[in-house]
Amino acid sequence: MRPQVLIIGCGFGGLEAARALRAADVDITVVDKTNHHLFQPLLYQVATAGLSAPSIAAPIRHLFRRQPNVTTLLGEVIAIDAQGRTATLKDGALLRWDYLIVAAGATHSYFGRDEWAGFAPGLKTLQDAFEIRRRVLLAFEAAEREDDEVKRKALLQFVVVGGGPTGVELAGTFAEIARHTLPGEFRRIDPRQARVLLVEGSPRVLQAMPESLSERAREQLTALGVEVKLGARVTGIDAEGLDLTTATGAERLHSRCIVWAAGVAASPLGRALADATGCAQDRAGRVVVEPNLSLKDFPRIQVIGDLAAARSHVPGREPRPVPGVSPGAKQMGRCAAANIRRQLAGTPTQPFRYRDYGNLATIGRNSAVVDLGTPVGALRFSGYPAWLFWLFAHVYFLIGFRNRFVVLLDWAWAYWTHDRHARVVATASEASPAHDAQA
Repeated sequence: MRPQVLIIGCGFGGLEAARALRAADVDITVVDKTNHHLFQPLLYQVATAGLSAPSIAAPIRHLFRRQPNVTTLLGEVIAIDAQGRTATLKDGALLRWDYLIVAAGATHSYFGRDEWAGFAPGLKTLQDAFEIRRRVLLAFEAAEREDDEVKRKALLQFVVVGGGPTGVELAGTFAEIARHTLPGEFRRIDPRQARVLLVEGSPRVLQAMPESLSERAREQLTALGVEVKLGARVTGIDAEGLDLTTATGAERLHSRCIVWAAGVAASPLGRALADATGCAQDRAGRVVVEPNLSLKDFPRIQVIGDLAAARSHVPGREPRPVPGVSPGAKQMGRCAAANIRRQLAGTPTQPFRYRDYGNLATIGRNSAVVDLGTPVGALRFSGYPAWLFWLFAHVYFLIGFRNRFVVLLDWAWAYWTHDRHARVVATASEASPAHDAQA
């Protein structure tokens, strides 16, 4: 039998690792708890009705149809036996492996207040996107039928918690929906009166960006109609709204539609790895890996992507943390695959070296910020040129020609008409967007 490579998770890292082993003399099993690879940078577009789900997702089996050494399985790994080299699925099945790549990704973190999840969903999966879209659209529907002015204002107040890229993108798009997409479709309310707030606990949005671009992003959000609350920490969330602590004291925001974009935690599989190998985890639950992405004392196990607390090792420089972005996951996937080939050949493995291509974030229509690393220094710009750059960069990295074509066509139509064609919810009979949160 040829060596068995098990890859857990088919996000950016897992997909890249499997593809990089195309010509290797190994048999690969890719196991994922969903049947699709998701282009997560555009997931907020599904949540805000700009794109349909198939535009940013592709069936995993279809992706590997021309790679004979890959077997795709639908399942969730819940335990790993590092000594016996097996992985246990949720249904009890065992998968054998000679080399293991764990790319299980990340989930939401509510900083120990998991009871908030029912009132403020995060955005990591297609199901999350559908739920956010449902709550946003049904909030307008409920406001149309509400006679009480106070309750109507609460329904038309949308709060996004977290000023990172996802939070900024969601808040900007919510404002566009209220001011450009929905006006004229309601008779008893004016959607343009909706209030969109972005709540961030730190002094600025987009902390990973230079301060000048963070300020420019804040200005563009304000121009779109988003109220940005900086230095505001959430102390409570319930079905009626959220409580904040600011420099001026406590504050209560009444809202029936809250979205959480403030925290990220590693997949629970990190704990299973720690139990199986004794490896260390950081405060976010990520697995601390060796320079070559393997686990201490377990060279045949490598952890990549958002689950790995990895560092970039460049000769002559201090190791630096790898950001949790898709280019980092892809590069780790290629590095893990290359190190497996080196182990098979009996040659030493190589440390991971991250190449930083910069950061992008879109704020809304004709608004974005770009921070690129170039050989001659940082290239930073914002506004319409940055928005065009962001648009074509994301279209380029989408999986498959069909998805690129459909997304570009949908964006062109939305740009000229302000329409969002994916405004469909599966539970239209539920009048209140807080129904599920209270259940």
